[in-house]
Amino acid sequence: MNPDLPPVAPSVTADLVGALSPRLRKRLDAGVAKLAARPVVREGDTVRIAVDDDTDLTLHAPGGTVTGADAVRCGCLLAPDCLHRAAAASAAPVAEDGPAAAPDDEADAPQYAADPTREKGGTPQDDGGTPRDGGGTPGPETVTPAQHTAARAVFDAAAAVLDAGTDGAGAVVQAELLRAAHSARLAGLPRASAAAVAVVTGVRAARSADPAYRLADLADAVRDVLAVAHRLPAATGADLAELRGTARQPYRPDGSLRLYGLFSEAVLTATGYAGAVTWTADADGRLYTVSDVAPGGPGRATGAADRAVRIGDTALTHRELSRAGLAVSGATVSPTGRLGAGAGVRAVRASGASWHDGPTARLWKVPVAEQIARALSGGRGGQGGRGAHGGHDLLFLDVTVTGTVREATGDCVLAVCEGLTLRLAAAHDDPALPHRDNLRLLSAARGGRLRIVARLAPGPLPRALLLAAEHPADPAARVDLGLDRLQHADLPTPTDPAPTTPRTPTTPTVPAVPAFPAVPVPVVDEAPLHLLRRRVHQTVSGGRRVLAFPGSGAGGDSGRLRRLGLATAGDLLDELHAAAADRSRDAFGRLLPADTDRFARAWLASAVYTREVERALCAGAWSSPGAVVV
Repeated sequence: MNPDLPPVAPSVTADLVGALSPRLRKRLDAGVAKLAARPVVREGDTVRIAVDDDTDLTLHAPGGTVTGADAVRCGCLLAPDCLHRAAAASAAPVAEDGPAAAPDDEADAPQYAADPTREKGGTPQDDGGTPRDGGGTPGPETVTPAQHTAARAVFDAAAAVLDAGTDGAGAVVQAELLRAAHSARLAGLPRASAAAVAVVTGVRAARSADPAYRLADLADAVRDVLAVAHRLPAATGADLAELRGTARQPYRPDGSLRLYGLFSEAVLTATGYAGAVTWTADADGRLYTVSDVAPGGPGRATGAADRAVRIGDTALTHRELSRAGLAVSGATVSPTGRLGAGAGVRAVRASGASWHDGPTARLWKVPVAEQIARALSGGRGGQGGRGAHGGHDLLFLDVTVTGTVREATGDCVLAVCEGLTLRLAAAHDDPALPHRDNLRLLSAARGGRLRIVARLAPGPLPRALLLAAEHPADPAARVDLGLDRLQHADLPTPTDPAPTTPRTPTTPTVPAVPAFPAVPVPVVDEAPLHLLRRRVHQTVSGGRRVLAFPGSGAGGDSGRLRRLGLATAGDLLDELHAAAADRSRDAFGRLLPADTDRFARAWLASAVYTREVERALCAGAWSSPGAVVV
């Protein structure tokens, strides 16, 4: 995936790849790799790629997104039936295939969905699926034939990606999933559509060796799209509304609000969006966000802190709002707490509040166990998981830094919170963002007590992604770890434990970060769930064939799972291997096509079981002081 190219709508990529001849389809992956090495020049809304010395390929992206096949033009002799147009679309980030933002700009970042209470051309429905104008007592609402067909297409296309793995899921396989995603959106299934797009984005990141790619994240995306598509045909009522999703966040009036800045979070996604989200809270501890997210790369993310927030007439930047306050009248708010920026909204600067006193301090008084339960039940797994008026996955903790511990993805800060030793990891690994450098510097403040904001990282050990923290030398100041950059001089030293005037942590200079040795931590036995999780992840990477090899270890692993009390995990692992090896032959002894449906369902059962057990282990780990799983 080439981040220098503008995002391309799923339907455009699907149409361009579908128009290729079988011969050109076989050459498409090579064409994508070749095009990725060619120079790219951006001129306003047009991006130009030099295919060779005499031929240019252009992508016209008004508003930053390519929305039609005719916007991709090639100057070669075979155009428009050439390979280059499809290769460019397949190399670009995938755009959100949804409606344009409203004129009042109350949807400035991509959301997922259509009104779940209305079918195109049908009767308005209430939340329970009953016609509002009366006329009987019909049963709960069910999927339409078009939605049933679209859900089936999404499941089949996602199963094909799983069967091939990231190594084998080339541009043609990806295009089929994008076509299914577009069809799902047209059928009123935006959640399935968005989940399918997320899988394609993850596959492209894997195939392009994107440093931000994480196999676990892609496995979660594959699980989500298969689960949604699998459940949709039989869903009714409220379950159906949830599975359909919503294409846009509906904003509702919320009167006047007095908000206090908490922190700003840098946003940089694999789908080509970047910017910042500033978190605020009211006097009751409800969270609200002001976002500035649009197509862009690392430069837009790092510069977002100093751009003015888009709400009312205020000239506050995101950095200033995170430390000040806001008085809003005529406020409109989405179900996830995002503040609208409509023409009727008025906002002026107000005083902020310290994390240690005033209205925001109550966020840190919530017991950790209660925060973990809230995050696990209403975190980012669903739509609007970080909502202000429901569950969200932010943790407000008081910790004492004790050292570092090394993980495969880098060092984590070890800290103690209410007798529990936890790991604080970088929220983003992109080198353009200061997360990793700031984390290393904070690890030097051993013995220091910090008030922090983090995001729960579910797993079998207490782990969270660090987003913001008190300044290590001045509790009255705070640091947004994805936007501010600490210096070594900001840290307290043995001879000067608390400088009264800390350096401002906003300079772009990259500090020389000292290396601090990892310290030993207590170890407890980990449940052998990794035996099943490993196979789930291996399938996403290598496809069905990695589990179909004779002697791939299913018997030993499943037996160990049963001996250690995880009999269901052992049965699921056996079925996963059996489905992978299930290849029938015809009357002439030739192998028939693999049953991708059975394999996808077996994998989905294993993935869902793994997630639920890991959630239970996560809850248990955060309630067991003094132990760390390594």
